[in-house]
Amino acid sequence: MDEPRILKFPTVSQATTADTPIGADDTEPDLAAILHAWNEATDRLQRTHESLRAEIRRLTNELEAKNRELARQDRLADLGQMASHVAHEVRNSLVPMKLYLSLLRRRISGDAGSADVIDKVTAGFAALEATVSDLLHFSSDREPQWLTFSMPDFLNEICDSLAPQLTAQGIRHEIDCPQLLSVRADRDMLRRALLNLILNAIDAMPRGGLLTITVCPSAVGIEIEIGDSGPGIAEDLVDRLFEPFVTTKSHGTGLGLAIVERIAQAHGGQVVAMNGAEGGAAFTLTIPHHARAAEKAA
Repeated sequence: MDEPRILKFPTVSQATTADTPIGADDTEPDLAAILHAWNEATDRLQRTHESLRAEIRRLTNELEAKNRELARQDRLADLGQMASHVAHEVRNSLVPMKLYLSLLRRRISGDAGSADVIDKVTAGFAALEATVSDLLHFSSDREPQWLTFSMPDFLNEICDSLAPQLTAQGIRHEIDCPQLLSVRADRDMLRRALLNLILNAIDAMPRGGLLTITVCPSAVGIEIEIGDSGPGIAEDLVDRLFEPFVTTKSHGTGLGLAIVERIAQAHGGQVVAMNGAEGGAAFTLTIPHHARAAEKAA
């Protein structure tokens, strides 16, 4: 008797494997991978786009700032030429008038009342001559005459010349400067700049206070800070301080700080102003190392 035959049917997995062509899984696109790559490319493009927009904004702001500075320099150049012409004409007229006043003083030497009037007129002419001097310094465009000199001696000399005014207003002063420090600069121009800054500090302390002069060597050059204990700088004036004819004083020309900036630039440096954390104002004048400054001047 024959043995019964057992029929074997393929399983589902076997049937699927048998019906599927070899290599079909390898050729079908992976949709998830494609979407992932697309998203990454889109993110990169977005980041690049934002970076380019930020760079364009930066360059646009920088260009606008350069254009404003160029326009300002053009205005200052025109103003300087006009100021120089006016100052020379006024000074030429002042010379004979002062001579006539001197002759008149001799003729009325015995008249006390008339002499007092002459003194007031002379004081008015002195103030006018100071204004003319400011205009000439503002319009001056000469190159620095380079000299090397002791910074402590230079500062002591300036403060000694102002000692009567400091004493009269009850202002103490402190000088913090390395004893062996020397600077290479135009002595007369630097003296003019520091005098303007110190006189501004004195004007800010009519009832007394503390004047500080701090000198620090740095990698850039020499930084000279003139500080006071006055009321500080008004916020609406901080950005306009060095513009010609901008002043909070009831007297003066408003050219003092503009002259300081001109002198700083002539040395290849800069001057900045800020309010102190504990009150008062501080002006920092930077004079680059003589080698860099001399190269710039040449």
